[in-house]
Amino acid sequence: MTDDRRRLEAAKVAVGITFAINGLGFAGWFARVPAVREDLGLSSAGLGLLLLCLSGAAIAAIPLAGPLVQRLGPARSVLIGSMAVVLGLLGLACGTMFGSVPLAGVGLMLLGVGNSTWDVAMNVEGADVERRLGRTLMPRFHAGFSLGTVAGAGVSAAAAAIGVALSTQLFLMAALAAIVMTLTVRRFLPHAPATAEQRTAGRVRDAWREPRTLLIGVIMLGFGFTEGAANDWLAIGLVDGYHATETVGAIGFGFFVVAMTLGRLFGGSAIERWGRVTVLRATAVSALLGLLLAVSGIGVPVVLVGALLWGAGASLGFPIGMSAAADDPLRAAIRVSVAGSIGYAAFLAGPPLIGVLAEHFGVLRALLVVLVAIGLGLAASAAARPLPIGRAARDEPVATP
Repeated sequence: MTDDRRRLEAAKVAVGITFAINGLGFAGWFARVPAVREDLGLSSAGLGLLLLCLSGAAIAAIPLAGPLVQRLGPARSVLIGSMAVVLGLLGLACGTMFGSVPLAGVGLMLLGVGNSTWDVAMNVEGADVERRLGRTLMPRFHAGFSLGTVAGAGVSAAAAAIGVALSTQLFLMAALAAIVMTLTVRRFLPHAPATAEQRTAGRVRDAWREPRTLLIGVIMLGFGFTEGAANDWLAIGLVDGYHATETVGAIGFGFFVVAMTLGRLFGGSAIERWGRVTVLRATAVSALLGLLLAVSGIGVPVVLVGALLWGAGASLGFPIGMSAAADDPLRAAIRVSVAGSIGYAAFLAGPPLIGVLAEHFGVLRALLVVLVAIGLGLAASAAARPLPIGRAARDEPVATP
């Protein structure tokens, strides 16, 4: 194995670890949101406003992450983002320890800004490794994130069960993230300083005018909404719509998460064989069938089958979108940040929209709004076609051989 190949394989492992730690850090505190509410003495409405500090900061930071990654490179940007997350965890820990809502809010804002920077940078690095190795790796990287979230949720459940204070858990998670990420980014690929051409090409306002980049964002928006709706409302749909127990609701959510993780672990082979567009369309159909089974009202076993199809259908839209946005190395960071800004809007707008609809029509009927999201992802799917070699700077998608 040549030195270049060794460097690429080391970078591949480093990116996988980066995705996993990102997922671990996110789910490791998010799974204990009820403890945040209790420690701070908040109402449900107050908790919602507090969490808005996180989501608002995250959405605002995504467009800024692209220029940062282009200027400093993915390794430094991931390190900056992860250290901001570490500071955010420490701020949230101190806020819950001392019962200070403003301190917790500042911590969540740092978490949001840091996570957006971390997210864009690790996706740009992942796309670069994927491109240089000539293999479809982005779904597996995102599977690493999913596995990290499962591990984070498990750690939080265990900590809550044995009575570990939330602040103690957050301090430990911050220390773990700081140590692991400081060591991991050293394995990233070397970053060459931006050339004059890159600085000219890498303007955010120009990327917002590119039809292909915007359509890739729509793909990510549609599939992100499809994923987020199940994350937030599938278990509640089982409990409220089918009068199932909370245990059954958790099992249904588990079916969805397992199917989504497996889809990301093994979806790369399907993409290499049939192409991005065909796989996107097939997964959209799978998500559609799964959703219809989940809201059919027939019975819990049918919902569990639906959860599997829904999870598989939601699994590949986001990683395919990230790969497509990064097709042109010259503009990868900017386009990933722009497409990501559109895509992540789903996670900001989705939960409250479905909540409002559920108040009037019930959870199962409210979930039918996901049909619109699936339709958007399906309609824009052609934009994910890889840009042909030698024409990477063109905006319009061109069919591959």
